[in-house]
Amino acid sequence: MEAQRSQNQRQRSERRGRRAEDVAACWLRLKGYRILARRVRTRAGEVDLVARRGRCLVFVEVKYRATLAQAAEAAARGNMARVRRAASLLAVRYGNSWETVRIDAVLVAPWRWPRHLCGVAGEDGLWA
Repeated sequence: MEAQRSQNQRQRSERRGRRAEDVAACWLRLKGYRILARRVRTRAGEVDLVARRGRCLVFVEVKYRATLAQAAEAAARGNMARVRRAASLLAVRYGNSWETVRIDAVLVAPWRWPRHLCGVAGEDGLWA
C-alpha cells in the first residue's frame, strides 16, 4: 500500500513538473525566446529547456513549488551546479556562434505569473 502511494506521488510530481515546463516554455515564447529543446539529458544531468533569443543561448531550469518564494529558494540552493555541468556539455552541441550563453531559471507557482530569472549560475567569464 505504501509503495503504491509513493508511486502515485511520484507520478503526480512528474505531471506537475511537465505542466510547469509547459508554462515556462509558453512564458519564454511570449518574451521572444524560441524553444530549441526540452528535457535534454546528459551524463551530468538534465536541462529542462534550451532556448534562444537572438544570439543568446539559454539553458533553463524550471522550479515549481507552492509559492514563488519557495521556488526561488529551491533554485538558489538546488541543483544549479548540476545544470551548469550539463549546460557545459550541451553548449558544444549548439555551436560557437552565440554572443552570450547563460543559465536562467523560471519559477512557477499555482495562480501566479511565472518569474524569469536571468543569469542565475554565472560566476566565471564563460557564462553571462
